[in-house]
Amino acid sequence: MNQTLFAVLIAVLVVAGIGLLIGLILAIASIVMAVPKDEKAEAVLELLPGANCGACGYSGCAGYASALSKGQAKPGACPVGGEDCTHAVEELLGVSAGEAVKKVAHVHCMGNCDNTSYKADFQGVKSCLSASRYGDISACSYGCLGFGDCVSACLSNAITVCNGVAVVDIDKCGGCGLCEQACPRKLITVAPVKEQAVVRCSNHDKGAQAKKACKAACIGCMKCMKVCEAGAITVNNFCATIDPEKCTGCGVCVENCPSKCITI
Repeated sequence: MNQTLFAVLIAVLVVAGIGLLIGLILAIASIVMAVPKDEKAEAVLELLPGANCGACGYSGCAGYASALSKGQAKPGACPVGGEDCTHAVEELLGVSAGEAVKKVAHVHCMGNCDNTSYKADFQGVKSCLSASRYGDISACSYGCLGFGDCVSACLSNAITVCNGVAVVDIDKCGGCGLCEQACPRKLITVAPVKEQAVVRCSNHDKGAQAKKACKAACIGCMKCMKVCEAGAITVNNFCATIDPEKCTGCGVCVENCPSKCITI
């Protein structure tokens, strides 16, 4: 009986000793192999919104914070955080972001329920991506599907679907571009805020066919291109596009567009 008790005690001591030794080895390894913390990066990270949207051009808020702490990036690249975030980071790092250019999203479609119609009643998952895979459920195969994938992606609550088409509130929009990524028909672009003309159509069908699908469709008549003195407008594949860098916002193209699909 005593021998059995002695054997059990030895086993317990051996296991405890092994556990203690492993614990000691792990403790030493954690000290030797520890990755040094970047306290400045962690402080910057605290000021960022934590959206991890990637709109700043980095993998996420942690990546952007690390780049800021090393001087590899400038404050002001976070559209979600806005001006308050930029100023806070500037104050912490003691640097200036310079003049930040505000950007907003533009929806290149006016295919609301008054201008176009649906060919089929989509019964699947109510998302633009699902509907786009199903086929052409709307008369215009290029237009906004109206299920609000861009609304779900927007972190600023700047987008709503009104009368069947997405609409951006430019006062709320941070220009992060998540809506641009979410739109399966690529109807949304992000551009600097300034007085500029925007073509609210993405239809590339010939004029008569495009007009049949949507009352507000661009018919590729080239009138806007001919009257633009800045050379900002081109017509490719029956649809006009405007270079925001060249556009002066004079509004002559708006006045001459027969479809009224160009707005300032």
